Formats: sequence, structure tokens, C-alpha cells
Amino acid sequence: MNPVVLQANDCSGLRLDSFLGRELPELTRSAAQRLIEDGRVTVDGKTVSKSAKLSGGETVAVELPEPETANAAAQNIPLDVVYEDADVIVVNKPAGMVVHPAPGHPDGTLVNALLFHCGDSLSGIGGALRPGIVHRIDRDTSGLIIAAKNDAAHQSLAAQLQDHSLARTYEAIVVGGLREDAGTVDAPIGRHFSDRKKMAVTQKGRPAVTHWEVLERFPGFTHVRCRLETGRTHQIRVHMAYLGHPIWGDTVYGAKKPAPGLTGQCLQAVGLRFVHPVTGKPVELSCPLDAEFQKMLQKLRSL
Repeated sequence: MNPVVLQANDCSGLRLDSFLGRELPELTRSAAQRLIEDGRVTVDGKTVSKSAKLSGGETVAVELPEPETANAAAQNIPLDVVYEDADVIVVNKPAGMVVHPAPGHPDGTLVNALLFHCGDSLSGIGGALRPGIVHRIDRDTSGLIIAAKNDAAHQSLAAQLQDHSLARTYEAIVVGGLREDAGTVDAPIGRHFSDRKKMAVTQKGRPAVTHWEVLERFPGFTHVRCRLETGRTHQIRVHMAYLGHPIWGDTVYGAKKPAPGLTGQCLQAVGLRFVHPVTGKPVELSCPLDAEFQKMLQKLRSL
């Protein structure tokens, strides 16, 4: 099995097991410790103790066991392909689709669909359950996601994620009226202190920066565009809730109730810009707002 490779940037003083729990949400801390004890985790190519602390900048490789119920089989699931060539594929993922197999979601994922569509032409860096996957978006967030078809393309795109040159733009409807027309949230994000399934703004978290601007205002709601400077788990959802304006329908981070007619939260990845890993030319892609998002806007405009 190809290991999952992680870069431990901005992690000085953080325990290795805590780092793994943060970067791989499907792992409990005890499971991370077992992997370390079994020698299935290396730091810069060397095995270490479960209490080892990171200095920052290390390369951490993790051999994840495959869940018995998640074999990443190819499945004939329709894909909305926005861009594709011999090196990369960009898909407009629907809300409700999980990106890769994990406990509780053994199939029906984007990876299962990509395996059917691309065959063996996916990079192996992400491991057996995440072939081609360079970055993720939440299950209930729709929009653009890029996958690599070979290891060289994967490494190039991963480097662009690290240096923030791979740009991602989102649109969302948030609860309440933002006082300013634009702003930036610069607040570190880490694992929630009591709920491992959630993230939170915390002093011990990783640096996280979200730029936002108002597109349209409604009574009790605001349509915004967000640009990620970093890419932490649930970043936009956490940052908007931190401002006191959770995303409409996001009951995990503060919306009082689900939004009728909406799958999950009203959040979509609408724009993606990167440098092509082979040609070196810039590629800029966008997708229209999905039907549910447009219906929510129409509903607000009719108030």
C-alpha cells in the first residue's frame, strides 16, 4: 500500500499523534498511536515513538489500514467533469457525495467514481483509498475539486497547495447581516477541545486565513464570496461561525436548524486556479451555482 504523505508545516512542538489526528480526521488518537507503535508512521523516513514531537517542516508518511468495508472499487457513478487532460481532472462534486472511502462510507464516493472514469490513470500518492486526491471538500459542500492522474502532477499540485498558489473560491449564504462589505478572518483553526468531529478557532491551531466579500444582502442573510489563503478542515464554516454568521443550513457550526430544500450547508466551491503541472500555464476554472443554491437565492430575493 502506498502511504499517505503529509507535510508537517507550522507544527513546532506538536505531538505526532495529535498531528495525525488533526490531519486525518478518520483516525482517533489511540488509532494514531497504534500505527506509530506498529512502525507504520515515519518522520523524514524514520520511525519514532508515539510521544515524539514535531519540529516543523518534516515529511510524515502514514500506512493506513484499509477498512474491511472500504475497498475503493470502481463504480459507474456519473461525474460532472469540468476539465480533463492526461495529467489532471477537475470535477464539480455534488453536495452529499463523500470524497473518498472511510468508515461509514465504504462506496458511492468521488474516488469510486474516478476509478471507473479514469481506470488506472490516477496518482498513487494518496494511498489505496485516496488515489488522485490532492485536496478535499466536505461531503455537504458542492463544487470544484481537482485530482491528479500521475504522481508528478500530484506532487506539483500538492506543492501549489502548500505555497497557496492553488487558489480556491467559494460562495456561501450566511445567517445575519455582515456590517462591512469585505474583510479577512485571520484566526488559527484546530481540533475542537471536546468534539473531535468538529474544528474550532483555537490558539493552538494552524494558521488559517479567509478573505470574504459581500455579493448581495437580504433580510437576515448575506450572500458572500470567500477566497481561501489556507486550506484547513472546515475553514470557511468555522471562520464564518467565528464572525457570528454561520453558513445557512450548517447546524454543526451554529445554524439553528437545517435549511428546507438544501442538502447540508449553503456553500459551494465555484472557482479554481492553478498552474498546470506539465505545461506550466495557468488554468482557471469556474462552475455555476448548483440548483439548490440558486433556489435559496431566489427564495431570499422574493422576500
